[in-house]
Amino acid sequence: MRQKLRLVAVLLAISCVSAWFFLGANRGWTRSSETRMEKDPVTEIEFPIVKKRFSPGVELLAGGLFVAAGLAAASMFVRSKPN
Repeated sequence: MRQKLRLVAVLLAISCVSAWFFLGANRGWTRSSETRMEKDPVTEIEFPIVKKRFSPGVELLAGGLFVAAGLAAASMFVRSKPN
């Protein structure tokens, strides 16, 4: 049981970090849209374009790592079965 909890904790930590990295690695709060400026080709006036894009922030990364650390800590208190 101890090894399973530690394995789940490591897999959770790796998946949280990789998901955060590959979905945008936003070092701020989580965002559900992205705003960028585009220039009109005729009048050359800049205007904002809002695009729906999920980019996870550090609070989701920290939450996932906190849960993984909790599982790893819980594995310390589980008794191993005698052989």
